[in-house]
Amino acid sequence: MSKETLLEEFKLFSLGSGGIGSWLTKDADIEIFDRFDKIEESPIKKVQLNQLLVMGHEAPVSNGFFKYYWCDIPAGHPYDVQTVEYFPSESIGRDQILSLKEFKWGMARLFIDSLLYWGNVRTGYRELRNLSHKQLVELFNNKRYKIEDILSRGPSLELENIAKDKRYLISEMACKSYEAKEDVEEDLKELLLLAFRSFREKSTGSITIGTLITGDFVGSNYESRQVELSFSADEMIDVSVDSEEDIINSFDALYGEFSSAREAALLNTKRYLSMVNDLDVYVATSMRTRQDFRDMANKTEKIFTHKCLEDLEVRYFDPTLSAANGHENKGLIECLMVKCAKVLVYCAGEKESYGKDAEAAMALSLGKPVIFLCDHQQRARFYKEVHPLSRLIHFETGVAMGAIVTDKEDDVSILIERVFENKMQYDLEHDGNGYLRLKERLTDSIIRLQTNDRLLNETFWNHYHG
Repeated sequence: MSKETLLEEFKLFSLGSGGIGSWLTKDADIEIFDRFDKIEESPIKKVQLNQLLVMGHEAPVSNGFFKYYWCDIPAGHPYDVQTVEYFPSESIGRDQILSLKEFKWGMARLFIDSLLYWGNVRTGYRELRNLSHKQLVELFNNKRYKIEDILSRGPSLELENIAKDKRYLISEMACKSYEAKEDVEEDLKELLLLAFRSFREKSTGSITIGTLITGDFVGSNYESRQVELSFSADEMIDVSVDSEEDIINSFDALYGEFSSAREAALLNTKRYLSMVNDLDVYVATSMRTRQDFRDMANKTEKIFTHKCLEDLEVRYFDPTLSAANGHENKGLIECLMVKCAKVLVYCAGEKESYGKDAEAAMALSLGKPVIFLCDHQQRARFYKEVHPLSRLIHFETGVAMGAIVTDKEDDVSILIERVFENKMQYDLEHDGNGYLRLKERLTDSIIRLQTNDRLLNETFWNHYHG
């Protein structure tokens, strides 16, 4: 093969960014290309590979590194290395590189590992190239999810069930309506009675509870609470009343359901806190209507009862089953859940909220896998390509973290399974100008990147850990 043909073979790894990314470029020594041209009839061993690296102004590798990346299929890697592009399914050399395909497979693995854990290929190569085979095995084994522990831990305490149609009653808005603070605000029943008295001063006959809430009395005196009150009274919005007794009876019936749902939700929160050390997935969402609660309950049920998760018994935080004594406690609880969970699932809605955006940002900044579930392809594109949360920085390491975005609930289940079973699948993408992206294969989401802006790249890494 000509040098031009070999450059085309190696274009994924020719970044021009310094270090290992500048080894196989058009300016490299012709002897490097001559040797790779003969690889099929004369396989390359470690000694010769190191010579080729030195000729390309790059540092050599250890015996362990050579074995791990080109002569081994490590079962203890954080992902299945056999799914990496160029995997030589026919065979791999026991102590030598047999083909260009096998060489590119090892290079692709190196690039993927470097982007995943070090944020750029040059640093990853520097950290890995001198390690022994045993050290590499231990290093990457420690980055795996401990699936054995997940499978053997047994069931957790069961959560209290709350009918899906009643879960809206556990919300903070419902709590404010049904259990108003002393000397601060009236509860829903008192406001309905006041509104009815105002109505009766002017009119006779019956009126719906919904009209009382949206009418002049509430609008003039409690306009800022109309959304909250309508939400909390959803089940009796269309109930027609013609006396204060009708209002009291309707309210008391719904208050009993509120009390039962809230008691169960508070108990569930205690159980979530008791298992926070074993929490697998945190579900972040915002729910503003009764239908939002129904939809969210159905989504979580569908995701976590998927057949691919049957054996894992994934422990997840379901926001439709949990309540707290006050919004401040709720904030502390949710921050703890995000910190302790291994994965965050972000469920996008018609409108976004500061709360779930902050939770997703926190998870990405902690280096956790974050899966965005959107309802429509157009919104999925927005999260993949526009939303600022789609790319953040792992604060501890400086690695650029990207969210995985999908509009399919089944994808979320499959991704959760792949994360915990260490079976994620990745693809490298090089734009031809030195910009490198690592994509999650199922959704084509960019989860890591290396910029081709040399000033930015050098400045970032020179100062980030300073």
